[in-house]
Amino acid sequence: MTPKIVCVAGPTACGKTTLGVLLAKRFRGEVVSVDSMQIYRGMTIGTAAPTAAEMDGVPHHMIAVADPAEQWSVARYVREAVPVVDDILARGKLPVLVGGTGLWLEAVVQGREFAGGQAGGEVRRQLQQRLEREGIAPLLEELRQVDPEAAQRLHPADEKRILRALEVYRETGKTITAHNAETRNLPPRYDAVWLGLRFADREDMKALIDRRVDKMVEAGLTEEVRALLEQGLPREATAWQAIGYKEFLRVADGTATEEEAIAEVKLRSRQYAKRQLTWLRRNEAIHWIEWEKERDFAKALQRSTEILQAAGVS
Repeated sequence: MTPKIVCVAGPTACGKTTLGVLLAKRFRGEVVSVDSMQIYRGMTIGTAAPTAAEMDGVPHHMIAVADPAEQWSVARYVREAVPVVDDILARGKLPVLVGGTGLWLEAVVQGREFAGGQAGGEVRRQLQQRLEREGIAPLLEELRQVDPEAAQRLHPADEKRILRALEVYRETGKTITAHNAETRNLPPRYDAVWLGLRFADREDMKALIDRRVDKMVEAGLTEEVRALLEQGLPREATAWQAIGYKEFLRVADGTATEEEAIAEVKLRSRQYAKRQLTWLRRNEAIHWIEWEKERDFAKALQRSTEILQAAGVS
């Protein structure tokens, strides 16, 4: 039998952390964070990583497991997270995956091997150098010779995926189209019960996001950014792209005021929440729980329990 897990998804600030903990306590579970920025150490405030009080004694995994200077892909995350999920299952506990990074959640549930090719490796560097010298046209033509389907599918402006497709072929001798065809028909690694949180009125979500940003600033987001700078985190590190850090880096540099940064973070957070919802709406397996003006966690726990029990989770 495919092992059952629970996925709690939704946009930023919708209450995923709280519901995940409540479900873990009710169903003897442990939480696995599926967040592309909570993996980094020293970035607790800006990523809204759960505090010890919020964890409420429930074991949490995949939080603060990476150095901020590292670049993690979805493939790297899956390689690290799947053994954690399997260990929770082996101990007779229920894995509760909590996160707003929809692509990463789906990748863990599928548990598939990703095509070979190491981003940032020697082959990628060679391709990047050629791109800078010659432009994308010769690279796209090379891809057309070995993988015409991928070349047809990819837009000429999508340089990242064109390089990725060539990287996979050069390193493995197999096209990315062939790899995707082989993996598409494999059954998922886990039988996931999906729960989604969202607001009935989008304005209520925006107001909550704004309040959360204000709390992050009060909690010391500026100081957290300065601490990362003092630790020598390179300016080109992926971690700086996290919403909140990029904007407050300008405050630390003296090129923006705190008020300007706060306004920008609120705007970017609202835009990100919209993108998260767009992605998650593609997943027809999600059981949506809608908040009204305020978030009623007792009601959400009751509804989630009914959904999980109906799906055979006990």
